[in-house]
Amino acid sequence: MSDLAHAQSNTVDDVIRRSASRFGDRVALRFEDRVWTYAELDRAVDAVAAYLRSLQLEPGARVAAYGKNSDVYVVAFLACSRAGLVHVPINYNLVARELDYLLDQSGSSAILVDEALQGRLAGVEHAPHMVLPLRGESSVLQVALGGTADPETPQVFSGSSDDTVVQLLYTSGTTSAPKGAVMTHRALLSEYISCVQALDFAADDETLHVMPLYHSAQMHVFVLPGLMVGSSSTILEVPAPDDILRRLSADGHRAFFAAPTLWVALANHPDFDRLGLGDLRRAYYGASIMPVPVLRRLQDRSPGLGFYNCFGQSEIGPLATVLGPDEHADRPDSAGRPVLFVEARVIDGEGNEVPAGDQGEIVYRSPQLCDGYWDNPDASAAAFEGGWFHSGDLVRRDEQGYVFVVDRIKDVINTGGVMVASREIEDVLYTHPAVAEVAVVGVPDEKWIEMVTAYVVTKGEVTADEIVAHARTGLAPFKVPKRVEFVDDLPRNASGKILKRELRDTAG
Repeated sequence: MSDLAHAQSNTVDDVIRRSASRFGDRVALRFEDRVWTYAELDRAVDAVAAYLRSLQLEPGARVAAYGKNSDVYVVAFLACSRAGLVHVPINYNLVARELDYLLDQSGSSAILVDEALQGRLAGVEHAPHMVLPLRGESSVLQVALGGTADPETPQVFSGSSDDTVVQLLYTSGTTSAPKGAVMTHRALLSEYISCVQALDFAADDETLHVMPLYHSAQMHVFVLPGLMVGSSSTILEVPAPDDILRRLSADGHRAFFAAPTLWVALANHPDFDRLGLGDLRRAYYGASIMPVPVLRRLQDRSPGLGFYNCFGQSEIGPLATVLGPDEHADRPDSAGRPVLFVEARVIDGEGNEVPAGDQGEIVYRSPQLCDGYWDNPDASAAAFEGGWFHSGDLVRRDEQGYVFVVDRIKDVINTGGVMVASREIEDVLYTHPAVAEVAVVGVPDEKWIEMVTAYVVTKGEVTADEIVAHARTGLAPFKVPKRVEFVDDLPRNASGKILKRELRDTAG
């Protein structure tokens, strides 16, 4: 790298380097009994980056990360960035075939893994030979706690530029096999700035992070942008509602993000009215659709709390639009408007922009976007056809530019030749007092093409006939579920997204 390029360096790990110079002794991260100042965090990233380079991992090599939330998970990601390596976060719930697919498709040369998960690699055909424990003895954590790089190891790589690949973000695979979105430093840093501006981050934030760090929302919308502005972050390994409510009520946290499924669990918790949400001032939700009735219950319980709806997808970093607190009163079911670095259109199947109020696919132009999909040129070409990124989300947009999510295009149900949005049905069913969670899908049917089918998790006594009768009070007859199945849980990934493809496959 030339002297000029070095002076202009703008990489993900530079976020920590700059924050360490500005906020050195301020607390950056807390996890269990460990506390890291910004200066300590930056030294730990240096040490782990040098350690990774000492293993003869070449710049651009993919390094999988297979672990639960921890401080060292964050350190390892930043160290991969500083070492010129490509970080590949993997859902820690995956095993066997799904795990093998991601390791093979990414071509990972090494894997960072929690000791408790290491046994799952046995028998995985494409597991890397280089296995690097994140925690425990002889682990990445021990290197990080040492805080200094071994002088015998190679110097930290300094050849990254803003268009260098830093991460492969695999899509959630709710409708098809996961694809690896190729994220550059430029894309993620642009997205961080959009987050800081749209979500009102500040240096005095005390933020609680509970959603999985392997997921782009928690890492790239909250943790890294928070570290950019000098806030303090507390990370929990497991998002247990009991523990979260206790911490929110007593520990002075001012900001908190959760997927709607977790907000539903908190709102339904027996201690919610007693404990409340403490000093919380900003509540963020996203990653999937928040049922409006649940949002209303949360707003009624905490009238001074500002809610932010965060909408997007992995391929755009993942934040694309935000609905702020002042906008919730008039449009509680909206996903807001595009953030600072995002331009959006709503188009029909021929690529023509549709009038305000009509439904269409939302497409994006933005420096936050990925550079396509890893080793998948056909999917990349299709996604960027016409010079815009095709999201796969069916929306409508009003005259003021506010986006309203109708559904994933692949989740729209064709019942008797009429197209129905599953979300509209779900919102009505959520208003029944005995419904805790619900997912509506179309199941192949000889008569209806797709039969509207509701999978319901209950929180009280209710029959299928009562669910159908309730649906009739708020829906046209062709939208009413023709089949109701009661289940103990809905299949979802660890980020909270309900896996409707599994429900369709099971029913089929």
